[in-house]
Amino acid sequence: MKVCVVTLFEGLVLAVSEHGVLGRAVERGLVSVDTVDPRAFATDVHRTVDDRPYGGGPGMVMRVEPLRTAIAQARRRVGGQRPKTIYLGAAGQPLTHEVAVRLAREPALVLVSGRYEGVDQRLLDVEVDEELSIGDYVLSGGELAAMVLIDAVARLLPGALGNAASAGSDSFVDGLLDWPHYTRPEAVDLGDGEVAVPEVLLGGNHAAIERWRRKQALGRTWARRPELLQGLTLSDEDRQLLSEYQAEQA
Repeated sequence: MKVCVVTLFEGLVLAVSEHGVLGRAVERGLVSVDTVDPRAFATDVHRTVDDRPYGGGPGMVMRVEPLRTAIAQARRRVGGQRPKTIYLGAAGQPLTHEVAVRLAREPALVLVSGRYEGVDQRLLDVEVDEELSIGDYVLSGGELAAMVLIDAVARLLPGALGNAASAGSDSFVDGLLDWPHYTRPEAVDLGDGEVAVPEVLLGGNHAAIERWRRKQALGRTWARRPELLQGLTLSDEDRQLLSEYQAEQA
């Protein structure tokens, strides 16, 4: 997959792409991350890419001309007939696991990072295929959101993870939050006495472990993100496990 980010802060994007799972995916040739700076296409001596908003109000708005030229350059960088072009902004649709799975099938992506008060709407209407948001809050710019999207997509590419099964057990893959995880030692002293790993995880009974994990995933989702359960069809066994979890918490 080829990704090009249209951004005023190229160094920020490229630095993040050098680390962790995304960095390894880049090293393995599974994904490439490139950048284009709209300032390179500004026509005045000050390389201006923003201006005051019509109608008044605070802040500045990114202009059409330099951004449109930068997007065209980004499309040439990644190739293809018309790579999907995404604007990262607070008014976009939520970035979910399902969206990441869909985007992971794309051969190329162009991501547009806004700054200031946003981008001239006329550019979004003509040049952008999709608007996405990573949450109900406002960032100073779209670069961090773009990197969140790239990371979420890149880890789904075959070969990106050391263990391919890891992605299949992540939160949201089946609509539920992940179960809790533990590692050695079996007991740790956190100041109020030792806290042990749940006994079921130590016995080697894989059926019991899977049942416990499923119950924890259902219960955690019910306790922390109950709205996620509303879109799921639970089996009779799932409902039994959830009832057990709720009784244990009472």
